[in-house]
Parts: sequence; structure tokens; C-alpha cells
Amino acid sequence: MNAPLPPWLEFFTFSSANARLVFIGCVLLGLTAGVIGCFAFLRKRSLMGDALAHAALPGVCAAFLLTGTKEPIVILVGATLACWLAALSIDLIVRHTRCKEDSALGMVLSVYFGVGILLLTYIQRSGNAAQSGLNRFLFGQAAAMLHRDVWTFGILSVLLLGTVALAYKEFKVVSFDPQYARTAGVPSRFIETLLATLIVLAVAIGLQAVGVVLMAAMLVTPAAAARYWTHRLSTMLVLAGAFGAASGAIGAYVSYLGPRMPTGPWMVVSITSLFLLSLLFAPRRGVFARILQLRNTRKRTAMENVVRTLYVLGEKEQRVNAARTLADLLKHRPMTLHAMDRTLALLIDQGLVEESLQGRYSLTEAGIERAAHLTRIHRLWELYLTRKLDLAPDHVHDDADEIEHIITPELEARLIAALDNPDADPHASHIPARASEDIAKQVSL
Repeated sequence: MNAPLPPWLEFFTFSSANARLVFIGCVLLGLTAGVIGCFAFLRKRSLMGDALAHAALPGVCAAFLLTGTKEPIVILVGATLACWLAALSIDLIVRHTRCKEDSALGMVLSVYFGVGILLLTYIQRSGNAAQSGLNRFLFGQAAAMLHRDVWTFGILSVLLLGTVALAYKEFKVVSFDPQYARTAGVPSRFIETLLATLIVLAVAIGLQAVGVVLMAAMLVTPAAAARYWTHRLSTMLVLAGAFGAASGAIGAYVSYLGPRMPTGPWMVVSITSLFLLSLLFAPRRGVFARILQLRNTRKRTAMENVVRTLYVLGEKEQRVNAARTLADLLKHRPMTLHAMDRTLALLIDQGLVEESLQGRYSLTEAGIERAAHLTRIHRLWELYLTRKLDLAPDHVHDDADEIEHIITPELEARLIAALDNPDADPHASHIPARASEDIAKQVSL
């Protein structure tokens, strides 16, 4: 006779019918909410999910009062109608009053949820025995899922995801550029109504598992986490769906291991943890990636400042490769001794500066080319500020000292055109000529 598996391993056999239903239902909810929530997130309407989720409560209560049953399809219809009325209310308030959208969302959320709490209190005090468990729609109770609930979720999920696949291009253009969508002949009003309907149905799906209070987190957080990893909408939809599904699976697993662990809150904790990981470690947009970018930018700026200082000092003697001591450089470029020493070491490694035996530093040919380009940009920008903005020549150096590090070849070409290819800056200093046709291919710092 085989020994029974421990609970942490037994879950993955899906031998328990209840665990199987909760797992499938939560994964479907997370997947669908993650994908649909991307469009609300991109259209800066994240609070819409919060308002609609809270607005579902009076619909749930009204459906029970009218029918006396808690059949999932009845509750779903009631919640959907209430969400739709809430969405319509928000639209009417924004279009016919001077209230902004965030104010309208706050008003609708408060009023509908307040009415829902009043109806729920009335039902609980009515003595109706069938009302037992109705308050689970506040925080969700995934453990109470039945086969019919999962089938309903499955059908709605296929319907919602299929709609997104069919109308992907229209959703994309309306989400990123509504004005262009209208000029291109896309029926923006219909697409926006369709998107609002998808959000309403996604909220209705999540009521039983997560509840009205936490449903907004399942709509917004997967999309916010996915946004850190990609700029492409198609990839974002896949990632948000995967994050939402993973949080559903984790919530179901934790609640299986601990019977007193509610599934919905654990789903929210899981997706919030995924968001924090994305916030910290996502490439390019994560906190650590930004810190690294800032560090590299500061290092590159310091290197460019030193090579330009060497160039300008040598320019006065008409010998740009003249050697300078560390003290000379520190006198003209305010840096700490440690920073200057470290920057010179980096420049030597890059082949832009060479050190003589007497502890002097001079530009190499590559360093001269790079420094001449930086000086050219610096002086062009100074001239632009004096000519176009009428700034005094003695007030433009600091601004040019910062801008010279970020001017692109395209902006340089526009500056030359705007200034009619000048050869001297506001201080009558010579503007170095371009060293090559493709200045963007200079030695990278």
C-alpha cells in the first residue's frame, strides 16, 4: 500500500475535486482579468475597474431580492447590469457636468457601494434563510466554487479572450491614440463601449473568487507588472495574462495547504509580490536597471567633461594634445581627486587619454576627435541660446555644459541648419568642424 502524499505534493495530483475546481476557476479569473485589465491600464482608466467592482454589490443584492436565489447565472446577470449602470453613470457625469473623470469614478464608487451595503444589511436582517453566504461577494470565497461556476467562468473567459483576439488592432489604436483612431475611420465609440463591456464581464467573473473589494487589484496589478517588462502590447497582454494566472494558481495552492487561508486575498498578495519583483528587477524600467543607467550616465558625463577640459586647455595654446598634470585638470574641472583619478583611468582604458612618464595626461587622436565634437556641440548650443532666446553670452555656459552630453546627430544637424552653419560661438571662439561624415560613429564612451 502506497504511503499518502504530503499535502504540498498531493495538490498537484488534483485528486481533490474541490482543489481542482478552485485551481481552474482562479487561473481563469487571473488570466482573463490580466488581459482585459491591460486596456484599462493603458487608457489611464485603472480606477474604472475599482469603481465597477464596487458597483457590482448592489446588483448582486438586487438580483437576490428579486429572485430569492444565489444561482451563479442570476448573480452574474445582476452584477453585470449594475456594473453597466455604473459605467453609464460615469460617462454621463463626465460628459454633462464639469466634473473630471476621477471625480466621477469616486462618486460612482461611493454611491453604488453604499447602496450595496444598505441592501446587504437589509437582506441579512430580513430573516431569509437563503441569504446565508451572500456577504462572501465582498471578499470572495473561492472554496465555494461548483462545477457550474467553473463552466460559467470558462465560457465567459473564452468569450472575452476571443473578443480581444478578433478586435486586437482596433483595441490597440483606440488605447494608444484615440484621435488617430477617429480620423482613420475606426468606430471609437463602439470600441470603447466594447472595452467597457469586457471590463464589466471580467469584474463579474471575479466576484465569487476575489470579491468586490479586491477585484480591482486583479484588473490593474498584472498589467502594471507586465508594463515594466515590455513596450509591445502583444507581449504585455501575454505577460499580464501569465502573471494573473500564476497568482490564481498560487492563491489556490496556499488555500489548499492552509484551510483557513482565503484564496482571494492570497491571489492579491501573489500578484502584488510579482509587481514588486517587476518594479525592482525588470530590465530597462526596473529600479535597479534605472540606478545602473544613472550610474553609467554620470560616469560617461565625467569622462566627457575631462576630455573636453583637456581639449579647451590645449586649444588656447594651439596644441590640443598638450600634456596636463592632475593639478591642472582639477583646477579647471571641479571634481574630487578620487573621481578625477578614476575617470582618467577609464579614459586610458578607452584609448582616449594617455599618461606620460612624468604623471601628465594628454589626449590621443581618438580623444581629440571626441573632445572636438563635444566642444562643437557646446558652442553650437551656446550660440543657439544667445541668438534664438536672446540670453546673454555669460549666462549660457552652464546650460551648454549639460546639454552637450545628450545632443543627438539629428539635433546637431537641426542646430546647424537653424544657425546657418556658423564658425564661431558667442564668445568668438572657433567652432570645430565635423571630423567625419558620420559623427555618430565616434568612439563610444
